[in-house]
Amino acid sequence: MASNMTYCTIIYITFILLLCKNVQGIVPAVYVFGDSLADVGNNNHLQFSLLKANFPHNGIDYPGRKATGRFSNGKNFADFLSQNLGLQTSPPYLSLSSKSNHTSVYLTGVSFASGGAGVLNSTNSSKCISFNQQINYYSTVYGTIVQQLGTVQAQDHLSKSVFAIVIGSNELLDYAKSNSASKATPQQFVDSIIPTLHGQLKRIYNLGARKFVFLGTGPVGCCPALREQNKTKECNAGGNYASVLYNQAVSSLLNEMSTQFTDISYSFLDTSTVLQQYIQQPSAYGFTEVKSACCGLGDLNAKVACLPIATYCSNRSNHIFWDFYHPTEATASMVVSTAFDGSAPLVYPQSIRQLAS
Repeated sequence: MASNMTYCTIIYITFILLLCKNVQGIVPAVYVFGDSLADVGNNNHLQFSLLKANFPHNGIDYPGRKATGRFSNGKNFADFLSQNLGLQTSPPYLSLSSKSNHTSVYLTGVSFASGGAGVLNSTNSSKCISFNQQINYYSTVYGTIVQQLGTVQAQDHLSKSVFAIVIGSNELLDYAKSNSASKATPQQFVDSIIPTLHGQLKRIYNLGARKFVFLGTGPVGCCPALREQNKTKECNAGGNYASVLYNQAVSSLLNEMSTQFTDISYSFLDTSTVLQQYIQQPSAYGFTEVKSACCGLGDLNAKVACLPIATYCSNRSNHIFWDFYHPTEATASMVVSTAFDGSAPLVYPQSIRQLAS
């Protein structure tokens, strides 16, 4: 009986490993951490949170015109990342029943991203899955993979997988919206959160991650919600400057970690500069509307969120922003394409394609 059980276990593990090798992707899996820019439905499962997008008009351009919990008219950063890597979108962790054996799913990737999440636990506390909690969930997944494959095979699998992180925008938005007289300078603010991020990335590394993809924050001051607060409808300069400093700090942090841990490789996208190019030269990228949200109500469609009572534009592909904070599917697709095949100074030290191969 014992020998049969052992034989069955070996057959099962071999099948799973073959499954991973035979997918069309150039990496076996994508593990996603982050905020609403990458949430593919985790927040749908948070009973007491209002930070959800599982209602119209979200998803109007998603297959089946379905609101899936993505803060978008269609697909988001996470979808296009997996698509470019030849994989299915990593499923939301909270959608996977705890009663089933999910090893085969875990081996092709999982998304822990949650709308509203930030580097700090205090960001939208109790309304989302904090970054630290996302890592806790991943730790559980890591344990299951090690249990099924053994330490050596598990580490081999994870070292070839991509760990994608999209985090920081919510802290920057909170900072930009704050009018406190005692407000820290942008540099002080960024310096206050980077040590926490360092600890989080190191923890993911200690749980097997070796290939990191980090999509930096966009120019948060240019989102319709912050433009709308400005009499001239121009971007919030302080928010944009903080975004630039944050991206510089994250890039330096990743470089420092790759020096300390020589088996780390990474790809960083300067999303702020990329989106500024779209905003400043929209026609060159196929956009005609850079200020207003496509979906919402009021000035710049940014007074009211993209709720079922809101109106939405007929041509989503020519808008940079879908709602008062989030990009359209068209924007997300272009940003990820740049990350996948771009080069310095926008993408460094290598593109995602180079990292994956």
